[in-house]
Amino acid sequence: MSCTFLSESARSYATDFLAYVNASPTPYHAVANAKAMLKGYTGLKERDAWAGKIETGGKYYVKRNGSSLIAFTVGMYPPGNAMSIVGAHTDSPALRLKPVSKKISENYLQVGVETYGGGIWHSWFDRDLSIAGRVMVQSGDTFKHELIKIDKPLLRIPTIAIHLDRDVNAKFEFNTETHLTPILGLVQETLNGKPKEETADKLEQLSTCLSDRHDSDFIKLLASNLGVKAHDIHDFELLLYDTQPACLGGLYDEFVFAARQDNLVLYTLDYSHIKVSSFCATRGLVESDDSPNDETIRLACLFDDEEIGSTTAQGANSDFLPSIIRRLSTIKLGQDQPSSTAFEETLRKSFLISADQAHAVHPNYASKHESSHKPQLNKGPVIKINANARYATNAPGIVLVQQVCKKVQVPLQLFVAKNDSPSGSTIGPMLSAKMGMRTLDIGNPQLSMHSIRETGGSRDIELAVKLFKGFFENFGILETQITVD
Repeated sequence: MSCTFLSESARSYATDFLAYVNASPTPYHAVANAKAMLKGYTGLKERDAWAGKIETGGKYYVKRNGSSLIAFTVGMYPPGNAMSIVGAHTDSPALRLKPVSKKISENYLQVGVETYGGGIWHSWFDRDLSIAGRVMVQSGDTFKHELIKIDKPLLRIPTIAIHLDRDVNAKFEFNTETHLTPILGLVQETLNGKPKEETADKLEQLSTCLSDRHDSDFIKLLASNLGVKAHDIHDFELLLYDTQPACLGGLYDEFVFAARQDNLVLYTLDYSHIKVSSFCATRGLVESDDSPNDETIRLACLFDDEEIGSTTAQGANSDFLPSIIRRLSTIKLGQDQPSSTAFEETLRKSFLISADQAHAVHPNYASKHESSHKPQLNKGPVIKINANARYATNAPGIVLVQQVCKKVQVPLQLFVAKNDSPSGSTIGPMLSAKMGMRTLDIGNPQLSMHSIRETGGSRDIELAVKLFKGFFENFGILETQITVD
């Protein structure tokens, strides 16, 4: 059967996104990939002075904690002028290894994990899981973090057989502390009929690392994958991930079946030599025209820890974005001298799009949606509104984004939660309150949000890219046309 649902362009965006999400199982990988993909961008460090380093027409990025990143381009920017900003997050609900993960039960080697964020944890049962994250490795007198992604099924959280729990189909109940512990393997005595032997030399090699907190063979596996010695590993932050690759699905390839669509789908980037095209927020930045007359600064912000409230050094509720805006708003690029209120002037003129996923209407649970607000897959981005400020959207922001979408021919949808249902939230309200900046919440619709395997629309990826690209290119003009004091 030939598939005519996706245009060549939309299919390219969708399939390249699949490659990116498969390569980015953790926020550390997402940011590392983003750094590599920002072709032509210069890296800056927060700890350094930026005087003389920022130039008109320049493109830059800055990282924090290896899990958050801000990329920006500078136009003919006078101090205190507007900035167009799109913010997203790099993290998703996951299971994370505990500081002491070594467990043995009934001759099974197990790994202690803790829940990160609000995941649909029953979706993690009976999946082929592996490990990814960062490892702190000693090299001489220095310590650095190395990224690791083990590309094989390593762990599994098995369900109980129906023969042992006849009520499992009526109600699947489990304890996240005792029943969500993955199996890593069998103890060596079970496999070989004799205890694992460790020579004095091997014990000494492992004594300076983590063998008292984690299984020694697991540490050796990490070392082998990193190409380092086991005793050089001093700590790590590791997450479990589903090894099943992301893919297109449905009769006409209209669906994206993938993990971490909340929120990788909204910030992936371009790097042509590995055939990973840029998507959504940051692709909009990378692809937006380099207008010589643009007097704004365009920023794409990728924050960690949104799923746990963002109140961390690398979260949206930190000083990361405000401090970058303050530095840039007072920078001297030409003859204009920054005023003492340049930072405050910039905040009043700028606009933030908070980009996070939205809830598509579910065919089997349609009653969970308000009857007049049922976003559908592949019908365009969803503006999210809440009277109690769980989202930061207001009427002037809607008008601005509508004008952008009119110019770039992107359809829009609206979402409001039912009065008898709780509403989620995003980085939008906290950043809006922190900086007093005009803000709108928007996102692509999806099903099964926070499941280990989510469903999105394959055409929506290109539509979101077009929206963000149009926002960056047109904001400088629209900002002066839509003002409310």
